[in-house]
Amino acid sequence: MTDFGTDWRVVDGVATAWFDAPSLVAGAALAGRIVELSAQSVVDLRATGLRVRLDAAEHAEAVSAAARDLELAADPAVLQQLSVVLESANPSAVRPFWQRVLDYGPGEDGVLVDRLRRDPALRIRQSTEPRPLRNRIHLDVVRPAAAVEQASPGEASGPYGVCHADPDGNEVDLVPGATLGEGTGTADWQAVFSAMACYRVTSPMQQRELAAAAAALAEDTGFPLMVDLRPGLVIIDSGKDQWEADAHGLELDFTDLAGELQTAARELGATADPGLPRFVQLFLDAADVAAVRAFWVAALGYAEDRRAGASDIHDPRRLTPVLVFQELDASETERRRQRNRIHVELAVPPDLVQSRLAATVAAGGRLVDESEGRRRIADPEGNELVIVSGA
Repeated sequence: MTDFGTDWRVVDGVATAWFDAPSLVAGAALAGRIVELSAQSVVDLRATGLRVRLDAAEHAEAVSAAARDLELAADPAVLQQLSVVLESANPSAVRPFWQRVLDYGPGEDGVLVDRLRRDPALRIRQSTEPRPLRNRIHLDVVRPAAAVEQASPGEASGPYGVCHADPDGNEVDLVPGATLGEGTGTADWQAVFSAMACYRVTSPMQQRELAAAAAALAEDTGFPLMVDLRPGLVIIDSGKDQWEADAHGLELDFTDLAGELQTAARELGATADPGLPRFVQLFLDAADVAAVRAFWVAALGYAEDRRAGASDIHDPRRLTPVLVFQELDASETERRRQRNRIHVELAVPPDLVQSRLAATVAAGGRLVDESEGRRRIADPEGNELVIVSGA
């Protein structure tokens, strides 16, 4: 699975490429060709291009040829995949909790994976190291209110009444979403920190037509819509907070665009699945938020949130999870010294490992250890990132 052209790299075991595109419409043209070539491929359409993850590397050359025909160039240097690693003395005890909370399915070697292949995999690994204090890293998960109720992970705590802990004490804020707006014109949509609608489709042609219609409607307004194509599914997503006026800065009420997108989807015969929307982000506690955030910006190639007062950082292509930073009391010295039970793992192509490692060290990181294909780095306060070769 290595000889499939210069456009492609193996990232987290999957043949992957990113093609720059000047617009959503231009990217949708390539996305449409890809799903006709291979209905099982995964396509993430963005305003600046699209990422393609193939079910079979045999389609790589045909996809590259279609991109060249549309004058879209590949950029392998931006490829990466982020996952979350949880270390536990008893993985079999914590795994059911996270499977319910995330609505993930089982993957190889005990990994929990998003069935929609959008949100980060959760890798649960054996560890005997005692770490009794609270992590400085936790997850936020937002799902439709009915899905949160069905997950029923136990009694919640915390200031907002949404914090749950697994048997080891690893925390997640499981937040119920809500419908977007009050009218039937946006009934297909859920507000789950982002505004999202998931449509079932019955053919690659229907999928292609819905992606093209969504791209055209969004481009008319200048809105950087996210359109993800999965087997039998089209996911239309605003991105975190982007449907709010202070985030996108456009002369646009997003609910108007959502209504137009809903009308287009229904006219094409697509059927909304309101239980599917999900949003996942990572929270990091830090005594020196500025220093820790600067490390993660460099390590992940992220950008800072444009809104005043927001501590978020995000993938500029909006392909990997948002990270949010909140201030930790510097007097909690024991908690700051304890290794987290949760850390981040970043898969990049083999030819990019050294440059990414150099960027993390230059941003205040410390190389803790390395082995074949793995480099473990600590940020200025000891939160860990493991850079792995994509192969």
